[in-house]
Amino acid sequence: MSITRWEPWSELVTLRDAMDRLFQESVVRPGRLLAAGDGGAFPVDMYQQDGTLVVKAPLPGVKAEDIDITVVGDTLTIKGETKQEKEIKEENVIRRERRFGSFSRAVALPTPVDTSKAQATFQDGVLTLTLPVAEEAKPKAIKVQSK
Repeated sequence: MSITRWEPWSELVTLRDAMDRLFQESVVRPGRLLAAGDGGAFPVDMYQQDGTLVVKAPLPGVKAEDIDITVVGDTLTIKGETKQEKEIKEENVIRRERRFGSFSRAVALPTPVDTSKAQATFQDGVLTLTLPVAEEAKPKAIKVQSK
């Protein structure tokens, strides 16, 4: 029989590692938690091209008339609702992974946009917003004069 020396700090290190993992999962990557919970979050792609800001969001199972888009200040908000097609008795359900109900996502816009010229299309479950950058936000060249 061997005698092993007890080191209390080794147990604290494992507790610290567990806490680090907990904070990494909840703080560093909140998108994973929101997608699994009731946050209603969905991914959004945003890029700037030819003086317009393009935003794409996959919204499978949503009808175009069930989507509301607003721009207030520098915040773009996309809201909507998915509805269940027909009622299925709970005892007949084998697996239910699709979400039904309302969803919302607010995204900060990097530049001011001209909402009067904005366009939204919805095709194959993908919402595409084309938001022209406001004239005051576009870069302007200033000619230097020599004296």
